[in-house]
Amino acid sequence: MNIKQIEDEYFMHTYKRGDLVVKETKNQFIWDENGRKYLDFFAGISVCNVGHCNEAVIKAAKKQLDSFSHVSNLYYAPPQIKLGEELVKRTFPGARVFLSNSGAEANECAIKIARKWGFLNPSKEGNRYEIICFFNSFHGRTLTTLSATGQDKFHKFFKPLQEKFVFAEINNMDSVKKLANNRTVAIMIEPVQGEGGIIPSDETFLKELRAFCDDNNFLLIFDEIQCGMGRTGKLYAFENYGIKPDIVTLAKSLANGLPLGASIAGEKCAGTFLCGDHGSTFGGNPVSCAAALAVLNIINSEFLNNSLKIAEYLRIKLENLKDKYSVIKCVRGLGLMIGMDLKINGKDIVNYCMDKGLIINCTNDTVLRLLPPLIITKKDVDFAVKILEGALKWQLTK
Repeated sequence: MNIKQIEDEYFMHTYKRGDLVVKETKNQFIWDENGRKYLDFFAGISVCNVGHCNEAVIKAAKKQLDSFSHVSNLYYAPPQIKLGEELVKRTFPGARVFLSNSGAEANECAIKIARKWGFLNPSKEGNRYEIICFFNSFHGRTLTTLSATGQDKFHKFFKPLQEKFVFAEINNMDSVKKLANNRTVAIMIEPVQGEGGIIPSDETFLKELRAFCDDNNFLLIFDEIQCGMGRTGKLYAFENYGIKPDIVTLAKSLANGLPLGASIAGEKCAGTFLCGDHGSTFGGNPVSCAAALAVLNIINSEFLNNSLKIAEYLRIKLENLKDKYSVIKCVRGLGLMIGMDLKINGKDIVNYCMDKGLIINCTNDTVLRLLPPLIITKKDVDFAVKILEGALKWQLTK
């Protein structure tokens, strides 16, 4: 049997896999089992932000693997402790971090912090536990993070969901205020919705959200699983908006392909968890932490400035396509997190691009999602846009 047949026989059918069988990756490229080269404009769902098989990341991970890969969180593992220090220094003073394995776990941790914080800081009517989330959001696939996700299509078959998550409309402050009550403890939002179709928050909206939380003693949680770690041109997406959340969650690109999540709680709630309140056997794995430290060393101001220049160049090229092809409703996003919303289903365009050597994604049926490694060049952009234009022309002549 070949790889596809083995997968079909032995794996749960939870993924709608493309036809690509990966043999090798490097920087912004992927090679399949037949040696064909592809330009990757998806980066493993915004994971390999500093490029596939980045030499510095691999070197750091291998060096740690030669020392030890796991000792449990009952002891001190220096790479883990050093990463926590670096994350806090780059986030906000007085913060504390919890390291996990994934984005869902990072968000689960943030929700638990909020729930305990609400218990310790009740309203006059008692314990606070309700969290305001947003329609079109995506926070993970555990039962709790699924309950916080504002998309019904992910809820089918899994009800009853966890209670006390309510949903407002992004960029609509009135819809938020209508949901707030004496049981509200936090507001949880992706600064840029990823799975929901690359929808950025308005700066005014997020600033109003921050002020509303301050005025009502709510926690503000930013899920930066997909939009963090340089994706938007800043280390954190919230830096684009001139505000800071009380909790920020990271994963995906934190270790550039190795499993790692982080929940960083600011001074307001940093001391909420005590011994025994939370834990993880593999959370903060030393090899993943060593890789993440290398990633943070790479993502400096020069690196981010270069990615922003390329993002601007790509955005101009895509806007030019929009002007030429009426099938494109809009181009939106932040940094190298870009969505091209179409008037048609985008599945066939994704397949066309793959056939021509370009890897992109379609989310929410009609949004072409572009999440390239942050190391792409103008030459890469020209190649990608040429293929995208070919796909649009082909689609219109079908």
